[in-house]
This record gives sequence, C-alpha cells and structure tokens, in this order.
Amino acid sequence: EHRRNNREHTVWESLQDRELGACPRESTSFHSRFTALTIAREPRSEHGVKDGAVGTSQGCSNASSGAATAITTTLFEPDEDGQTPQVVVLVGAPGMGKTTMVRKVMVEWGEGMLHTQFDFVFCIDCKAIALPMEASVADLVSQCCPGLQVPSGKILDDQKKILFIFDGFEALGFSLVQPEAELSSDPREVKPLELTLMSLLKKTVLPEASLLITTRPTALGSLRGCLEGEYYMEILGFSAARREEYFHRYFENPNKADMAFRFARGNKILYSLCVIPVMSWTVCTILEQELCGTKNLLECSKATTGIMMFYLSQLLKHRDRDNPQVLQQFLLQLCSLAADGIWKHKVLFEEKEIKDCGLDQPGLLPFFLNETIPKVGEDHGTVYAFTHLHLQEFFAAMFYVLEDDGEMVSSLGRLEKDVNKLLESYSKSRKDLNVTVRFLFGLVSQKSIEYMDKTIGCRISPQAREELLKWLQGRHRGLSHPGRALKVSEMDTFHFLFEMNEKSFAQSALGHATDLDLQDTKLTLYDQMALSFCIQHWDGLGCVTLQGCSFRWQDPEAELDASVPCQDRRAEPLFSVLSRRLQWCRLSESCCAELAALLAEHPGLAQLELGDSSLGDSSVHLLCEGLRTPGCRLRVLR
Repeated sequence: EHRRNNREHTVWESLQDRELGACPRESTSFHSRFTALTIAREPRSEHGVKDGAVGTSQGCSNASSGAATAITTTLFEPDEDGQTPQVVVLVGAPGMGKTTMVRKVMVEWGEGMLHTQFDFVFCIDCKAIALPMEASVADLVSQCCPGLQVPSGKILDDQKKILFIFDGFEALGFSLVQPEAELSSDPREVKPLELTLMSLLKKTVLPEASLLITTRPTALGSLRGCLEGEYYMEILGFSAARREEYFHRYFENPNKADMAFRFARGNKILYSLCVIPVMSWTVCTILEQELCGTKNLLECSKATTGIMMFYLSQLLKHRDRDNPQVLQQFLLQLCSLAADGIWKHKVLFEEKEIKDCGLDQPGLLPFFLNETIPKVGEDHGTVYAFTHLHLQEFFAAMFYVLEDDGEMVSSLGRLEKDVNKLLESYSKSRKDLNVTVRFLFGLVSQKSIEYMDKTIGCRISPQAREELLKWLQGRHRGLSHPGRALKVSEMDTFHFLFEMNEKSFAQSALGHATDLDLQDTKLTLYDQMALSFCIQHWDGLGCVTLQGCSFRWQDPEAELDASVPCQDRRAEPLFSVLSRRLQWCRLSESCCAELAALLAEHPGLAQLELGDSSLGDSSVHLLCEGLRTPGCRLRVLR
C-alpha cells in the first residue's frame, strides 16, 4: 500500500510543469510528448570527473568519439561489466532537458515500466522545494511524499530499494566541505541540512541507496570531492532524427509539423540551434503562433533574430527584474566577451577572463556559459564556453548595438563598436562573420528595438541602421560593372533584409538595383522566403536570372516524391511574387504545371528564357496551354 501511494504521488509530481518548455501540451500524456535525448556516458571512475572532462560538448554533432564514451538514451542501465550504477550524475546546460529526464525516470518507475529495482523513489527539487534549516533523512522523505502515512523507518529498512533524486543540485548553494566527524549515520538523526545531504552523498547514511543527481557543469567541481564510484552522463541534446520527431510530437498535426520542420530545416542557424531541446521548444512555440495567425509559414514574420530574442526573454524571466542595471551591465560584459571571441576565433574562455569581466555571477552566468572541468594533467584551469556557437554570434552582434553609459571597462580592452569595420572584414575575407552580421540586421529592426526594451529591458541603439543601409547599397555598386544595370547576386543580401523584415528598409537597400542574378544555387524554403520578401518590395526589379538554381521544399538530403503535387514542394514561395521580366534556365519537367499557371496569373511577365532545360513533350504541352490563357502577356519566349 505504501509503495502504491508513493508511485501515485511520484507520477503526479513528475507531471507538474516547472521547467521552461517541458510541458507544451497539458492535455496529452508525458510519453506522447517525450523525445529521447542523446546522452554521453563516461565510464565508472573512483575519481569521478578527475579522469575526464565533463561539460565540453556543444551538442550531438560534437559528441566525443573516444572509446571511453558510450552513447545512451536511458539512465541506470548496466555498464560494459554488467554493473548497474548506484550513483549517477547527469550534467547539462540550462534547457538541455535534465528535469525532463528526471520526469522520465519518475513516470516510468511509477508506471512499472523501468527501474523496477526500486520500491521507493524520492525526488528533491533543489530549485523549488522549501527545505528546512535542519532535517533528518526521514524528514526529507516525509517532505517529498507528504501523503505517505507510515513511519519512515520502515521505508528506509531496505536501502537497496530506494532511489533519491536531487534535481538542480547547483541551486542548493551551500558548501559541500563538511567535517567527516559531524556526518550522520542514522536516517532519523536531525542535523543541519547541509550535513544531512552530505551524509547521503558521502554514503555515511543509507550507503546502499541509489542516487541520481542532475546539475549544471558549474557544480561539478564541488560534487566530485564528495562522491565515489559515480557515473557521469552528459546530455548532448537532440540528434537530427530526434529533432524532427520532436516537431511532430509538439504539433500533433502532421501537416503543421511538416511545415514547421521544413521551415527550421531550411534555416541552417535555427536547425543547428534545435540540438538544444529548449531551443526546439522555442522555435515550435513561435511557429505555432505564426501558423495560428497566418495558416502559412510562407508569410512568417519571425526571422532568426526574433526567435533568439524570445529565447533570451525566457532565460531571463523573473531574474534581476528588481535591478535592471545589474542585468544591463552583465549583458554588456557578456556581449563584449562574445565579440572578442568571434574576432579571435575563440570559443573557450578562462576563469580569469570571466572574473575580470565581472561575469562571475552565479545567478546569471550558468544560463549563458557552460563550465568545463579540465582533465587530470592538463595545465589549464576551468574554462567556459557559450552553450552554442550561434548564441555567441548573437551576443557578439548585440555588442555593436547595445547601448551603454560609456563607462564599461573590461580586461579585454576597449573593443571598438565599429560596425563598418565588422562589415568591411566580412566583405573582404571573414565570411565566418556571416551569422553575426545577419543577427546585426535583425537586432536593429524597429520591432526588435521595441521588444528588447519592453520585454528584456535592454536599450538597442538604432544608429547602426544607416551604416548597414550604406554598406548594402555600396556593395551592389561594387559587384556590378560600370555603366551596366546594378544587380544583386549575393544570396546573403536577401537573408540580411529578410532578417530585418522592414519594407521601407528593403526598398531603400534595393532601390537603385534592377537585376537579380543568382546562378547554380540550391534554394531552401528559407532562401525562397527571403527572396519572396525582397522581390515584393523591390520596385525597380526588371530582370530575374536564376540559371542552374534548384528549389528545395523538402530536406536537401531527401528524395523528391513524384507523387506529391508540384505546388506542395517546389518553388511556390518564389513563383507567387514574380511579376516582372523573367529569365529562367534548367527547369525540370515537374515545375512546368506551375510555370504554366504563372504565365496567366502574372500579366507583367514579358520575357521567358528556358534554355538548358530538360523539357519533355508533356512539359511543352503544359506550357502551350499556359500561353493560350487570356491572362498571358508574354512577348518573348526563348
């Protein structure tokens, strides 16, 4: 009876929504929502993380390839020697899914699916639970399961059947250095809370009980000194296949899931970030809002920067709202660090740099930087890295536009907020700055400036807008031959303008150009959306050349399904806005039905070139039907 009550309470507790993005659907079961995470498992060691660095990965693609690391999706499974772990430490950055994995353990145990070796599971949520100043292990058991009306001594008799879970261990915040002589061996003995918890960790009390501890990398340094024989597991996030699975589980509707995933898959930045579970949740949440509003992601107004700002607002929810100056100063220093790293091709930062910058704030730092514990024998101390490279690039872009009082001093020196230097370097040789420049365009849009001010409390300076506009206009002139029509032939121009998503800015940037010339380019859905946005606001556009271009609606690696109608998978976003003179080469037969419809729907289309195309009899027949329609005003066909 006591075991049944504990199981029911544990399942109920595990379904409560306490973590960002953990419960997108209140009405569906945990199993229908859960998407398996990839976890790197380090071998058992008497010295814990002293024998190997933990917290070094930035996602599944960077998982260690060494023989010592195994990839798993579950906890408490036997190792290569057949031994089941008794102490498991699950490490992960914020938003990587640590609490979700705890819930999975609790639900599967409560339903009798897995972890059946335990009769009782007690979860201590270190982030939320109101822990007493003094307590015994028995008191903690009673607090974890208030409805368990039984003397806790009876529950604790069979130690091997008990699992204690400490979720968010880093939130406890007290020292783990306690005198050995003061530790307890009696589960009913009342001690100061830190001594009771240390007694559990050091195994002086209930030595045969199992422990599951989730923590951010920041707490590993203190944990490793009080554990023995523990297994370390690091959450690497979603694999490529799991990312797609997550989208389908989130949306439930297959059509919406497909459309949302294709949108994300076509945007390399977003797709890469979706390795972080909370970022997948962020993208899905925003795309769901877009689908509810427009029913069509081809009109999606949320570019990558908008999604990143929403993610940032969720990270900072309820943090330092009473003292916005502290947050503003922290972000200024963080952005300075990010920009300095981008310029120097640097992604790892030493502890001294963090302290010198004033970033050693435990209430904020772990949300942005991962702490990496060095291996034994390495001559460096603890190092830090942004959770993902694109996050570092986002904050680097913020460095150039975030307002400050001019008094910020950093050990990095006074890195110039020179937007022109950034743009010039990108144009000449530093193509790796592309993502940073793209975020820069997105951050100075009017919507972004207002959002950052109202939602996050940061002031974005609009001064960079004029510099960005002049750079784009000068770029077109530099790439065009003197005396000839100005043409745009760089796809990134359209990405930048789509990121800003302002009609008037796009009109000004493209106003003096008349030709669009892209050749031999594979256009993803995201590329097509960017082109569509720009073409709609390009008043002077007179000629479009897309020689050798291919249009992707599905994933680049996927085979096109001939049974799917052309308009569902090909160049619809671009076709829908082309209304002027068109030169088009290398069209496949599957596009001709849509091209025929285009001839009738766009009377402004004056010239069409179909050289180097693989058109069969049926394709020619379809085009002839299009030419016969009353709306067709084509004058030249080659």
